[in-house]
Amino acid sequence: MTKTTKPGRGGDDGQRNRGKPSFSSALLSFIRLESSGGILLLAATALAMIAANTPLASAYELLLNTRVVVSAGEAGIDKPLLLWINDGLMAIFFFLIGLEVKREVCEGELASVKRITLPAIGATGGILAPLCIYATLNWSNPSAMVGWAIPAATDIAFALALLRVFGDRVPVSLKTFLLALAIFDDLAAIVIVALFYTADLSPGMLAVAGVALLVAVALNRRGVWNVTAYVLIGLVLWVALLKSGVHATLAGVLLAFCIPLRGPGGSSPLKELEGDLHAPVAFVVLPVFAFANAGISFSGIGLSDFLDPVTLGIALGLFLGNPIGIIGLVGLAVLFRWVTLPKGVTWAQLTGTAFACGIGFTMSLFIAGLAFEHDNGAYWVVDKLGILLGSMASAVTAYVVLGLALPRNQEPPE
Repeated sequence: MTKTTKPGRGGDDGQRNRGKPSFSSALLSFIRLESSGGILLLAATALAMIAANTPLASAYELLLNTRVVVSAGEAGIDKPLLLWINDGLMAIFFFLIGLEVKREVCEGELASVKRITLPAIGATGGILAPLCIYATLNWSNPSAMVGWAIPAATDIAFALALLRVFGDRVPVSLKTFLLALAIFDDLAAIVIVALFYTADLSPGMLAVAGVALLVAVALNRRGVWNVTAYVLIGLVLWVALLKSGVHATLAGVLLAFCIPLRGPGGSSPLKELEGDLHAPVAFVVLPVFAFANAGISFSGIGLSDFLDPVTLGIALGLFLGNPIGIIGLVGLAVLFRWVTLPKGVTWAQLTGTAFACGIGFTMSLFIAGLAFEHDNGAYWVVDKLGILLGSMASAVTAYVVLGLALPRNQEPPE
């Protein structure tokens, strides 16, 4: 909340208050919102688990498999509700990610090499180490190896919710590091989906998508700042990508990069749209996605499922891969003096945060759905089981480590 200057106060103080950096307040506001969204995600997950393991299971499956048809003449889209959620609602989530990435690249934490080096190195380790653990356990099984990217994802809402539990004890610089690392992680997920999780491509639909994207770029270059025009083009782009074989959620990212950062009179269409979308994404899109995808029935699950290489690869990749990769690469970078730790951040605090990055959940479920959507359900239990086990172990360990590492009586961050 911005402070106001009382009448009669010195001009210097007034200027100082009015000119207080909006970055800290905006960052803290964002964290509060994302943290609340993490609580809703947890509630949605619990509801999904209850629905899948009670007499409600048949109604739960019926709901997710309900066909939803949108048509215009002979053309139309006919998909189960689950795929509308995963392909449609998640496109909005990726659109928000794209907006955040563009803003950060233009004027935020990714605007300079000095700022991005540390989180970029950490994110690289947080991707490579889980990948290696999963591949080591599943290398001999080609059908299982398609899930190699599942443990490399970080759920920023849950991770921030965990940090939020400790309140002002958490340095802002540590939260900023986590946010920047998550941005790189999201960018990596976008690239992975684009390159490795696409179906048979349709050249005609790809051409339509390309034209729609060029129109959006042309609108940006000509200074069109009304977001309605971009949204209409975005719908065409989304349908074209959906029909092309490239995952439709990428339409959100591509469109976001075309939204103008600056508009007339000092306004920012991108920032205004980003602010408008945070609440719907945090409180509707992600919880609905969690409810639709986290329901795992424990009926018939035995010890063999817990010891399945896919389960172990995902769980250990999330729980051990993230902290080993993040701390390992950051440690080497600090040793060789390429980077320094953020001000006020200790190695123990960084370790706790690295464990928090092992909470994969939303993004892991999303990638798992893409990886195993053509396997006739052979891995639909063990992949979710691995995600739940790895994310839960990461959350508990991060909570314990941060509880011990964070100062007890830290002044509220400025």
